[in-house]
Amino acid sequence: MRPLVTISREYGSGGRIIGKLVAEKLGVPFYDKEIIDLAVEESGFSREMIESAELKAKSSFAYSLASTVSFGESVSGGSLSVNEKLFLAQFDVIKKIGDSGEGVIVGRCADYVLRDTPGVTNVFIYSEMEERIKRCVEVYGDDPAKVKQTIATYDKARQNYYNYHTCQKWGDYRNYNLIINSYCISEEEAADLIVSYVQNRSIAGKEEE
Repeated sequence: MRPLVTISREYGSGGRIIGKLVAEKLGVPFYDKEIIDLAVEESGFSREMIESAELKAKSSFAYSLASTVSFGESVSGGSLSVNEKLFLAQFDVIKKIGDSGEGVIVGRCADYVLRDTPGVTNVFIYSEMEERIKRCVEVYGDDPAKVKQTIATYDKARQNYYNYHTCQKWGDYRNYNLIINSYCISEEEAADLIVSYVQNRSIAGKEEE
């Protein structure tokens, strides 16, 4: 069983950094912004449109309203909104990565997209607010005066985007195989936990065959 991992995360929890370390330790491709590049190539949408798709959901009402406005015809004959088309552009890329059987994918509802893919390990990473603020300022370079608002905006956007497109609840433990609080452990240690879990699942899967 080849390693396939999705990582959902709170803003400032270090999820992207941890995900990159996991990919390096497992020796598989890492996908974050890379998904945007692939979606741009395959869909024809601009990079700016795809890159900002998730952040548009910072208001659940406005995002839901915009997603009811349809443009063009879908393959099935129904119309799709721009928001839905942007989501599907990334959906298709993630499905292809899943079909390849290996990789670490950060965000973009990947756990939902690959929910029926055998062997996928879905991880959610969160942390305490004080640690998130510290990482946002010291590592991400966010403005200290606005960091709490930045965290709230990104978390709300991710929650609304995920909930709208998946009909599931962002952060609900039932959607994930492993949930990690990255507070009081290093990013390296968090990555090691995930790698150990993935390897143990792989061994258990082989024993059941």
